[in-house]
Amino acid sequence: MKFLFTLSRAIDALMNAIGRVVIWLTLVVVLISAANAVVRKTFHYSSNGWLEIQWYLFGAIFLLAAGYTFLKNEHVRVDIISQRLSRRTQIIIETIGVLFFMLPACLLLIYLSWPFFMLAFETNEQSSNAGGLVRWPVKLLIPIGFTLLVLAGISHLIKCVAYLSGKGPDPLAPMGGKTSEELLAEEIAAEAELKRQQSLQAGN
Repeated sequence: MKFLFTLSRAIDALMNAIGRVVIWLTLVVVLISAANAVVRKTFHYSSNGWLEIQWYLFGAIFLLAAGYTFLKNEHVRVDIISQRLSRRTQIIIETIGVLFFMLPACLLLIYLSWPFFMLAFETNEQSSNAGGLVRWPVKLLIPIGFTLLVLAGISHLIKCVAYLSGKGPDPLAPMGGKTSEELLAEEIAAEAELKRQQSLQAGN
């Protein structure tokens, strides 16, 4: 388990580093989008190249941040049933899901997307839009993104096995405080309480 824990920590460090890069990449996309809109409305000029950079970076954010999001347990979970079960049963379901569904699906997508990228790279595929960009870099993001997701899945699987064997912490516990769902629930409850108090004051 010592080697597996070391591997898991290395993967987590990689995901955190990529996550920090993607955070700044989000700012870059916002600035480019704003600049494109201002130039188009003010000077009546538009560049397909700059528009495609915006689209490419938007795709990069989602593909590169998928593993980071999974690491932070911030991905969408359909857990209407499992949330009513014991934590150990939840971890068993999580292990089965990662091992038999998530990892095979990601590996299949890597296998299918690699020839897609290679064809674009070998032919130096260009955008069909005038002034557009070369296409293979954005197609390379597909296998890279799913490879990162596979690595995140392996790290998560190690944590699940460690928890089930009594050698690790709860892998489903929120990292860094409350989950997004808990924060949202608290915000909704606070707004409902505020409206209730306002209605009582109006009645008085």
